[in-house]
Amino acid sequence: MDAVAALNEIAFWLERELAPSFKVQAFRKAADTIAGIDPEELAVRVRDGRLKRTKGIGDRTFEVIRQAVDGEVPGYLEKLRERGAEPLADGGVELREILRGDLHSHSNWSDGGSPIEVMVDAARLLGRQYLALTDHSPNLTIANGLSRERLEKQLDVVDEINSAHADFRLLAGSEVDILENGTLDQSPEMLERLDVVVASVHSKLRSDKHVMTRRMLGAIQDPNTNVLGHCTGRLVTGGRGTRPQSEFDAGKVFAACAENGVAVEINSRPERQDPPDDLIQLALDAGCLFSIDSDAHAPGQLDFLQYGAERAARNGVPAERIVTTWTVEKLLEWSRAGR
Repeated sequence: MDAVAALNEIAFWLERELAPSFKVQAFRKAADTIAGIDPEELAVRVRDGRLKRTKGIGDRTFEVIRQAVDGEVPGYLEKLRERGAEPLADGGVELREILRGDLHSHSNWSDGGSPIEVMVDAARLLGRQYLALTDHSPNLTIANGLSRERLEKQLDVVDEINSAHADFRLLAGSEVDILENGTLDQSPEMLERLDVVVASVHSKLRSDKHVMTRRMLGAIQDPNTNVLGHCTGRLVTGGRGTRPQSEFDAGKVFAACAENGVAVEINSRPERQDPPDDLIQLALDAGCLFSIDSDAHAPGQLDFLQYGAERAARNGVPAERIVTTWTVEKLLEWSRAGR
């Protein structure tokens, strides 16, 4: 087995399990360390002990490489594959099987942990037909948000990747901050060039209900907005602790989403579970579209769509109202309609 592939696959399964980032990065770093070494030379370094003394290679990663070089499937990888064969969520199987894409993901251009190409490879491995690359916008400096100039460069990378794949589409996008005055944190000219715009609130989440409602309505009414991201901002579990949901007039917000053709995101991250079930029901009654998204910050997290599918199915969301079940052609017709 190819040693680099083995190390990266181990990292994938660990990300899927929400393993600590340092553990994941140990395997990603080891893969990068040996990526440029000729296979025959790698085998020599394994056997004479030089590889074990190489910076970036630990005991566990060395053992994985040694077994792969010897033509074996590393034992650690086998165990992770066995665990990975079990679904992340019990329900939503039928819906999960018809999901074609994902409109919310991050790369190491902002606060994700992996290069764009690695995210694409993982999406293709999972059978996705399209993935929106939605790195953060300039205002979110803590997440290394992309300036206009950096976003323009990223669009060139997206074009290069798409030219290499006939069976997959990487959608140019951005998760754009909804600013306090309800405007979007990127120039209209840049937003018009994107395939997908996810608009999210990331600051002052405890604002007054009326203030938050006006803020969200401003973004929803922007013709460039396609998806309202993690609308309550809540955190229910995880390493960042918990956070209560924002207060806003859900009736007005979801009515505006339905009127403007903006999809309400069912954010699949287990620490978010956003929106909560009662708001999914309100959005359903309002006639909203939905987008089941992973909000992945690492390749293995792209499989979090299982959690979102389970929640959507449990709440009776019809598949035809979930934009990520649509073909890429239908999706782009919808997403670019207002531009």
